Amino acid sequence: MTQPLLLQNSDRSLLLRTVVVGAGEAGVALARDLHRVSSFGLEPVGFLDDDAAKQGRRYGGRRVLGTLADLETVLERSRVEVVVIAIPSMPSHEVRQLGLRAAALGATVLHLPPFLSALQRQIAGTDMRALQVGPLIGRPEMHVVSRHARDAIAGKRVLVTGAGGSIGSELCRQVYGFGPEQLIMLDHDESNLHRSQLELWGEALLDTENTVVADIRDSERLFQLFREYRPQIVFHAAALKHLPILERHPCEGVKSNVRGTQNLVEAAVAHDVERFVLISTDKAANPTSVLGATKRLAELVLQSQQPATTVLTAVRFGNVLGSRGSLLHVVRDQLTSGAPVTITHPDISRFFMTIEEAVGLVLEAARMSHGSATYVLDMGEPVRIVDLISNFAGLLNVRDFDVRYTGLRPGEKLTEELFGAGEEATATDHPRISMTVAPPPPAGFRAGLRELYDAAAHNRPDEVFRHLGRLVPEYRPTTNRLRVEHDH
Repeated sequence: MTQPLLLQNSDRSLLLRTVVVGAGEAGVALARDLHRVSSFGLEPVGFLDDDAAKQGRRYGGRRVLGTLADLETVLERSRVEVVVIAIPSMPSHEVRQLGLRAAALGATVLHLPPFLSALQRQIAGTDMRALQVGPLIGRPEMHVVSRHARDAIAGKRVLVTGAGGSIGSELCRQVYGFGPEQLIMLDHDESNLHRSQLELWGEALLDTENTVVADIRDSERLFQLFREYRPQIVFHAAALKHLPILERHPCEGVKSNVRGTQNLVEAAVAHDVERFVLISTDKAANPTSVLGATKRLAELVLQSQQPATTVLTAVRFGNVLGSRGSLLHVVRDQLTSGAPVTITHPDISRFFMTIEEAVGLVLEAARMSHGSATYVLDMGEPVRIVDLISNFAGLLNVRDFDVRYTGLRPGEKLTEELFGAGEEATATDHPRISMTVAPPPPAGFRAGLRELYDAAAHNRPDEVFRHLGRLVPEYRPTTNRLRVEHDH
């Protein structure tokens, strides 16, 4: 068995300043454990509690700073970045409202699961699985979004595509907390919209103007929506994102990731959208897969535009922990069922980020003024998948498990990159976010796009591969077939 690579974090200045809601037994125990175990990445600075008798008193060395009504004042005064709710029985609608209030000031809310209250015992910090990100990714979770992001959102009409997905729904939640004039949630899947609306408003009648069913491949439909809603800010999260699927079905990747993006950009520019933010991927840097090539093309689509007023920016994500269909969901099922954990290669590594970090990056990009730029979060060093799974097994109390190596899949890299050929990282006003201006689109780009779209529309994958190679010169497709012949 490979031993877990635990986070070493002796610098407490890197920890996120945290207030604990609830100064009861659960809250006091939680604050104690968060302080003791720095790998949680949080440093408790005090409590909030509605019990008048507890105001100003100290518990475990930390003072009760106010009541829940004082949330905004405490967050500002104590520079709080994370709010942890340690009242397991708090009703979900109150948790949701608290989350929206905290998000409006750029803070993140975490919640002890209600089922823990049924255990009838003192609750320790080790029960908070969601907080133990540091041991998995080899670094503390970063608080990315600044309070300045609120100014870019408040009072604006905001459209989020892919609103029912993991990133899209979290974007909607945080944007809603910033007080937009209107939040428009667009998705082609009505079930996803139903779930997102339920999470955000506590009911999901699907009879409001906030929820829109539409396909980004349908240009006429998008122009209709932009005329009707006149969004000022667009977050484009809709995409096909599973690498092996797109290797087998490259035409679909072009239709959604490239043509769909161009449809949205053209609608945004035509209707004087102020800011358009594309969610890209680190696989777009020196791509070896259809996913990476189509996402790089989506970035180039933004670069090829020269709008007078619309600011077009892209953000590149690493692998997002906790998103639907992500690695941890698959590994959890394998570990808990006793099945061998499948890994493609013993040395494969990836950059990882949490959903909160990913959305924070998007919101920061929305407030930055540089046009035709790509933003990248400093995600530390790549993490070996073997180490991540070993640490995850420890969190699940799985002491022993088997690993089966399956070999790299077509299009898959052994190690990802953040910047491609000809790209250089430039500092921004955010210490953990870099910016790069990628090389311009190649000559004949627009004509090449038309040929690519024609090949995709007629479902000719061989032609699609050829056009991708012409339009993205750094695209080097791999046909990994090698299987590692030993198990671990």
